[in-house]
Amino acid sequence: MRWLVALLTLLPGLAEAAACKSVTFEEIPYSVCEAGQGDDLRLFHSGPDGAYGGFSAVNAALAAQGQKLQFAMNAGMFQPDLSPVGLYIEDGVEKSPLITAKGPGNFGMLPNGVFCAGDGFAIYESRRFEDQHPTCRYASQSGPMLVIKGDLHPRFLVDSDSRNIRNGVGVSADGKRAVFVISNRPVNFYDFARFFRDGLGLPDALYFDGSISRMYAPDLGRSGAGFSIGPMVGVVVPRG
Repeated sequence: MRWLVALLTLLPGLAEAAACKSVTFEEIPYSVCEAGQGDDLRLFHSGPDGAYGGFSAVNAALAAQGQKLQFAMNAGMFQPDLSPVGLYIEDGVEKSPLITAKGPGNFGMLPNGVFCAGDGFAIYESRRFEDQHPTCRYASQSGPMLVIKGDLHPRFLVDSDSRNIRNGVGVSADGKRAVFVISNRPVNFYDFARFFRDGLGLPDALYFDGSISRMYAPDLGRSGAGFSIGPMVGVVVPRG
């Protein structure tokens, strides 16, 4: 299947024909969904009645506007009340502040990072984001970084036995593509990061979460149903 990954990377127009695909890399299956620069990509967290908690609630809110999700996934860690951990910007409004301090758990495994969507897509190390103050219409902070300018996170171990279902996002070098990935079987950080870098050819990638990882992708038969989640990211299209 490596030829398929290479083909999708070299021919982004082919990838755009179907937003989501199943891809196997080094015998590990993944679900992969891609957003292009002109797509209506948004972050979602709350509506008038509080946190959405899942993709079905987002779709219900969009239906009133004649729209729906093409695909979506959870987009960062969250507190028990579903509030975001770290920076969260929705439609230009900062709703949760940036965290740059080292801390426990995966989020605090520096460097962590911020996925930023505006005129294009970018992933910034969190402290670089603080220094540069880029303009993002949507942004979500998470951690750890998976790939940093073509290098894997320095703390990843090739033989780590910490394996989980994991999801994250990678961005192309030109900032025109954001690629959202969930593993379809447990993987360690090293293998997950290598899929973004070596399988998809993406120089920067950010981990969103593990164990609670969910994807809504009707093209792949994925409803994303389950327990409640916090921030979500997805592409919006007209209802057909």
